[in-house]
Amino acid sequence: MEANLPDAAWVRSLQRRLLRWFARSARDLPWRKTREPYRIWVSEIMLQQTQVASVTGYYDRFLRAFPDVKSLAAASEQDVLRLWEGLGYYRRARQLHAAARRIVELHGGAFPREFDQVLDLPGVGRYTAGAVLSIAHDARHPILEANTIRLFSRLLGSSLNPASAAGQRLLWALAEHILPRRSVGQFNQALMELGSEVCTPRQPACTRCPLMTLCAACRLGRQEELPVSARPLRYEARHEAAVIARRRGRVLLRQCGPGEWWTGLWDFPRFQLPELAGPELAGELSARMLELTGLRILPGPAVATLRHQVTRYRITLVCHEATVLSGRLIAPACLQWVAPERLSELPLSVTGRRISRLLKL
Repeated sequence: MEANLPDAAWVRSLQRRLLRWFARSARDLPWRKTREPYRIWVSEIMLQQTQVASVTGYYDRFLRAFPDVKSLAAASEQDVLRLWEGLGYYRRARQLHAAARRIVELHGGAFPREFDQVLDLPGVGRYTAGAVLSIAHDARHPILEANTIRLFSRLLGSSLNPASAAGQRLLWALAEHILPRRSVGQFNQALMELGSEVCTPRQPACTRCPLMTLCAACRLGRQEELPVSARPLRYEARHEAAVIARRRGRVLLRQCGPGEWWTGLWDFPRFQLPELAGPELAGELSARMLELTGLRILPGPAVATLRHQVTRYRITLVCHEATVLSGRLIAPACLQWVAPERLSELPLSVTGRRISRLLKL
């Protein structure tokens, strides 16, 4: 492995150029104004698979509500999910909440400083543990995430698939090999910043890159080829129906259960259905609603069609008004009649929130 890694002179040049570039080019981001590990941890979890521009507002609101580990641990999961609503990948919020409770239980509310203790927290992997400890405490831990995977693959000119075991070993080895003795947090942030802002997936700005003359991909003209991509994801079309059932001025919501999309969030009852129409669709909706909720309904016409994407599915969701004819809720713990003015208090799925805004509930 060592034979594949650059020599000491190359590493010293990279460290010097990168830190100098970051000192003048770093974006002004709220989580860069603190060395508090809790706040850095929150930002790192929010930034997973999410663009910086989407995170900033959520980060500020979340920390106003939960300024420290203890306040997050004491909150209800519903309050945590409500503040996370719209950011997506809700498992992150549930794991963040569970981890806060573990920190209170095992560490008295103080964010741990030992790598293995941080790694043991729910939702924390090698990258997140290294990022938090290096940025908060300048601890000497390497990082590897989407931006640095791309940057490192190009610097080395590596044709290994970065998702493969061999590719991961090489990239983690480089991440550790280039760590400076001091300013590790700044250095790791600079790597991510360069990958995000300069060494972009398409049309990287090589002429603006401080590492251009150190980069094998640039020297060989292979910037657009590297890193080697995994097989592109194939999307599957899916048709669903949502039911807006009303009773005494309230609407029926259902809490998504374990293993479902949006676990813990509330949504209008919805079903995966083939493309049906007319009496056939009405009959299917009535049967599915009776099975799920215990209510007999008379489906009305479609009032909205929403399109969205979840994992590998491209979903067309048709929303139907419905009149409740009879019946009682069979699972009142996860089915509730909610007054329209209370909808803003509950954590709703993305489509649930869109339906609530589209319709005059």
